Amino acid sequence: MIASDSHDLCLVIDFGSQVTQLIARRLREASVFCEIRPYQSVDDALLDDLRPKAVILSGGPASVRDAESPRAPQKVFELGVPVLGICYGQQVMIEQLGGRVEGGHHREFGRAFVEPAGAHREDSIFAGLFGTGREEVWMSHGDRVTDLAPGFEILGKSPNAPYAMIADYDRNFFAVQFHPEVHHTPNGRKLLENFTRLAGFKGDWTMGAYREEAIAKIREQVGDAKVICGLSGGVDSSVAAVLIHEAIGDQLTCVFVDHGLLRLGEAEEVVTMFRDHYNIPLVHADESELFLGELDGVSDPEEKRKTIGRLFIDVFQKHADEIDGAKFLAQGTLYPDVIESVSFSGGPSVTIKSHHNVGGLPEKMGLKLVEPLRELFKDEVRALGRELGLPQSFIGRHPFPGPGLAIRCPGEITREKLEILRQADAVFIDQIRRHGLYDDIWQAFVAILPVRTVGVMGDGRSYDFACALRAVTSVDGMTADYYPFTHEFLGETATRIINEVNGINRVTYDVTSKPPGTIEWE
Repeated sequence: MIASDSHDLCLVIDFGSQVTQLIARRLREASVFCEIRPYQSVDDALLDDLRPKAVILSGGPASVRDAESPRAPQKVFELGVPVLGICYGQQVMIEQLGGRVEGGHHREFGRAFVEPAGAHREDSIFAGLFGTGREEVWMSHGDRVTDLAPGFEILGKSPNAPYAMIADYDRNFFAVQFHPEVHHTPNGRKLLENFTRLAGFKGDWTMGAYREEAIAKIREQVGDAKVICGLSGGVDSSVAAVLIHEAIGDQLTCVFVDHGLLRLGEAEEVVTMFRDHYNIPLVHADESELFLGELDGVSDPEEKRKTIGRLFIDVFQKHADEIDGAKFLAQGTLYPDVIESVSFSGGPSVTIKSHHNVGGLPEKMGLKLVEPLRELFKDEVRALGRELGLPQSFIGRHPFPGPGLAIRCPGEITREKLEILRQADAVFIDQIRRHGLYDDIWQAFVAILPVRTVGVMGDGRSYDFACALRAVTSVDGMTADYYPFTHEFLGETATRIINEVNGINRVTYDVTSKPPGTIEWE
């Protein structure tokens, strides 16, 4: 890791909650460095190695009443550092320290209100709460604590969680039954910030510091060897490339793979930006025929991703052989990519979708990985990009997936469908910019649907493709809701697409949130 060697660390032990990443996000927002580790990977040796300044136990789907349910190492409670248990983490803490957890009570999911109970202290993590007499929180539990462990006292309760907030002040152990990390708990961020303040964190996790440390780490790792960077043209790989170039200069060569799945005019923009503006050595590898040929007839989304990932590796292998002294491959892998690609249970994970730039690189490639963004979330990458001087117009671009338009083209991919999709997407984004909405939206795009529909255009009958507009609001991409365009906007946009794009005669708008859907269609 880059940061844990030089910053105080808050260790988040993950018991499998779907929102564990949000704990890390809230801590990073408070300028506190943290790491998420699956519970089964945390043992006494790791705790000795990491020397965390505080520990947070996450929620999870298991029941502590089950014999094989996850536990925290007992040493966590012997480190002498503050510990915070959240939901399942509260139950684990109480069970391991001598209390009691029971099931069979009324379950509690969604919005709830916690009333104060017991004496509050101003140096508590609950300081500043209950300003309106009660706290709105987000619950998600079936089991609940019924008997406190020795040393704990009650500070808050809800109708179905009699020990919703508890504390052992002597040991700086705190626990809540609700989820402070989610936006549905309005004062959850304040609670987590109070916890980091009580633990004595300096709040020195900044992009300026990260930049300096990352550059030093890259130089130490690479030495005088050469690096090839897989440049997609997106924000992640671009920030990684500029950062690595600042560290090692012309030892870096960027390989921009044009897989034929980019948006309208995107390849030209990338080449101009990196060759002309940054003067970074760049190989423009037009491999569109290779990729589209291999994808011909492929309709399964996972097969699409894996095919694209495999071909990326093959292409990099080919160009690495042409660069004398290349020993490293740089990627723009982000922290959510790493977490989503690892099962918290240590066994086979339930894969939502594979990430083509995480793992799976064959040893035959002969290149070691450089992943300087591996510890960062998306908004942190943008902050680092601003720190590096990349233009805001580029930094603020909506996320674009590594597999490109392949996953916005459900069903089989054809050159005809890709060209129609490019044109429709360009019109949609132009509409969003014209109406001043671009920066209000996390991500917007068009998906071309694998169906043709009957239409009437002029005096003739058409039989063309339907498309779906997709625009979502989000904080970190983990959860998302559709953007509430006006009917006037949608009508105007649909009219433009049908009039300006040959091949589409029907436009729909996707109003699915995440969850249950994903942001991308595949």
